[in-house]
Amino acid sequence: MAPRALRSVPEGRIAGAVPRLRILLGPDHRLGPGKFDLIEAIGETGSISAAGRRLGMSYRRAWLLVDQVNRMFRQPVVLAAAGGVHGGGAQLTPFGQALLAAYRRIEARTRLAIAEELEPFEDDLAEPEPGPDSPGS
Repeated sequence: MAPRALRSVPEGRIAGAVPRLRILLGPDHRLGPGKFDLIEAIGETGSISAAGRRLGMSYRRAWLLVDQVNRMFRQPVVLAAAGGVHGGGAQLTPFGQALLAAYRRIEARTRLAIAEELEPFEDDLAEPEPGPDSPGS
C-alpha cells in the first residue's frame, strides 16, 4: 500500500468536498474560514479596506475581525498603518504568514481525510435536488 501522502485522491463529488473548519481555541478565541480568507486577502492587497471589499464586508467589520485575531496571540498577525494623505496599508507579519499557511495545510489534510474516509460511499450519494435557481425548475 502506498504511503498516505502518495495515494491518489479519488474523483467525484466526495473528492470535491469542501471543509469549512472552525477552530475553537477558547470561548473568545475562534478561528475559521472567514478570518483566514480576510487575512489572506490582506496579504494579497496590502489593505484592510481592499480585502474587506474583495470579501463583501465593510471596512469596520474587516477591522474588527483583524483586531480579534491580533488579540488572540502574543504577537500580531496583521500590522496596519493609519491612512491619510499618504495612504495607509496593512501587511501580514511573518507570524501571520505562518499561521495562514498552517490553516491552509490543515484544510488540505482535512480534504484528503474526507476523500479517504468517505470515498467508499460515493456510489451511495443521492443526486442533489434542483434548487429554485437550477435550470429546468
